[in-house]
Amino acid sequence: MPFSIRPFTGVAAFAALMTITSANANMGTIGNTYGLFPQDVATTQALSMFNQEVSATYYNPSRLVKDQRGELSTGLLQAEAKLEASGPDRSGDLLSRTPTASVLLGLKTDLSQLTTFDHPMFLGVVIGVENYGFSLLEFQSETSEGGQFLEYDRQPLFVSVGGGTELFRGFSGGLSARATLNNNATLTTTTDLAGNTQYESLNVQAEPALSFTLSNTLDLGEMFCPYYDCAVTGLEFAVAYQQRSYSRTKVEATTVIPGLIPASDPLNFTIQTYDSFQPTTITAGTQFDRGSIRIGATLEYQEWSTLEDQFSSDTIKDQAGAEFEDIMIPRLGAEYRLGESFSLLGGFSYRPTALKSTQTVDVNLFDTDRYIVGVGLSAKVGKQMFLAHPLQIDLGYQRQELVDRDFTIVNSRPGTANNIEVTTGGSVDVFSGSISLKF
Repeated sequence: MPFSIRPFTGVAAFAALMTITSANANMGTIGNTYGLFPQDVATTQALSMFNQEVSATYYNPSRLVKDQRGELSTGLLQAEAKLEASGPDRSGDLLSRTPTASVLLGLKTDLSQLTTFDHPMFLGVVIGVENYGFSLLEFQSETSEGGQFLEYDRQPLFVSVGGGTELFRGFSGGLSARATLNNNATLTTTTDLAGNTQYESLNVQAEPALSFTLSNTLDLGEMFCPYYDCAVTGLEFAVAYQQRSYSRTKVEATTVIPGLIPASDPLNFTIQTYDSFQPTTITAGTQFDRGSIRIGATLEYQEWSTLEDQFSSDTIKDQAGAEFEDIMIPRLGAEYRLGESFSLLGGFSYRPTALKSTQTVDVNLFDTDRYIVGVGLSAKVGKQMFLAHPLQIDLGYQRQELVDRDFTIVNSRPGTANNIEVTTGGSVDVFSGSISLKF
């Protein structure tokens, strides 16, 4: 770390500081690592650009206009990553098996009644909360003697709010904002060498950090032949630009020890760290929908190289010297409709690693290429009692296979294992379910 700690006092101050930070970390988000709702999970996000459900708020807000009905959805995503690292100094291959469990809430509605214009304008809201809704901010940022994976772990709170409208026939536009939390804490204390504190002052402040998504969808069938079928009926193109986002925590601590460190020259140090990084992403896709079946493909560009800037100002990871590269992710998905009530979904994606470095000092990051497959089921339950529209139930499953890759463990701390070759890999199982009410 770039700051220095004086003898004895640094230990006491750091112990006091760590009482206000806790839990698990990752440089990824539920939206781009797994998918939000079951249809995104089942198609490995290949059809997310063309979904008409509320998750379009996150991926492609211009697609909110496709279904004129409102929507209220709740979902649960459970992912368990079995991450492995084998080497000569290890008794077993298993490195981590920490699950993530996110509760998702979504709302979509038509705001046209708020204006004098008779033109549909749709608002979408998606909220994701970790640990079955009980954790709003949960992460840990640390160095690791044995190694840690770049992306997989728990997810802090996020909120995505957006809108979409038809600009002219067959062409729609949308804009959404994704809010994460930046946290600032200031700690001031007077302590003795035993760590007993007095005259403490602690101030913690959380503020939202916004990133934006801008998207457009072109429906050729709606544009050229809206009242009859033609060769381009069901053919759509979409493009979306998602701005980079992350969560940041910054803690500033000041310590005074009477007789040793005076108030005129206190011990000061700062810890700043980043979590839940989502790179700038540009996605282009196409879909062909012919009634009983729809097929879609997307190509996604992710600018991971900018993560190096965050690492350089991250006081926990700055010594790692990690290098990242931009990546392209191809995705292919399909939906087959079994009548009006049931649909089968599936998808395949290949996600290359963004981590160029095979050794990152003290932090010891791992990341590998991965093959992703998904399957799912969507069912519309007939009108029940007072419901105006059928209840929609979606289920999705996703499997991620991590390709084996070799890394070198490098630690600068005396007495720790150093220059040890390890082979990493593993798999991730993702389960997702949701219930949606249309109105």
